[in-house]
Amino acid sequence: MDNKFVPNFTFSFEEAVHIIEQSPLAVDSHLMISDPDIQAPLYAEHGSASVTFHLEAASDVKSLISNIASNGARVGIAIKPGTPFSSVEPFMADIDMLLVMTVEPGFGGQKFMSDMMPKVAAARSWILANQLNDLWLQVDGGISLATINEATLSGADTFVAGSAVFNSPEPAVMVRDIRLAAEKCRTA
Repeated sequence: MDNKFVPNFTFSFEEAVHIIEQSPLAVDSHLMISDPDIQAPLYAEHGSASVTFHLEAASDVKSLISNIASNGARVGIAIKPGTPFSSVEPFMADIDMLLVMTVEPGFGGQKFMSDMMPKVAAARSWILANQLNDLWLQVDGGISLATINEATLSGADTFVAGSAVFNSPEPAVMVRDIRLAAEKCRTA
């Protein structure tokens, strides 16, 4: 978050690179920034396993996808609540993940926007119709034990659950419980 694309700031590029280079885990960089065409490939160059940029901020989406992928990272495109799924359709076959925001990006702790579920369902239908079975469909915003079933039933298969996890007295247990709830919902 750069306090330009969204009204919040997390940390500098240099601090992000330090985290990426020091982490024993794969790092997924979700960039809520105003200049992804310049910045996003650098995250891939420095070792992010996946780099997600916002469609609304990109100038040359095709080139950006290529630049991230050529640096060895999975490519994700995020769309804000007000952006229709049709805006990202032309790029779906070229990416590894679509992230549908279920809150307005920029701040944690917001309420899950159920009205985004038709967009998630439309994306899942498109993925199935085009046989892109390896394309992840992620949701981010308000994901918790209370919302995971709705998101899963709508077609999401990858989830970001920030506040639910970090506000829990036992974060690891919360991660486990959300995963189990999604899996149970998927197999029901």
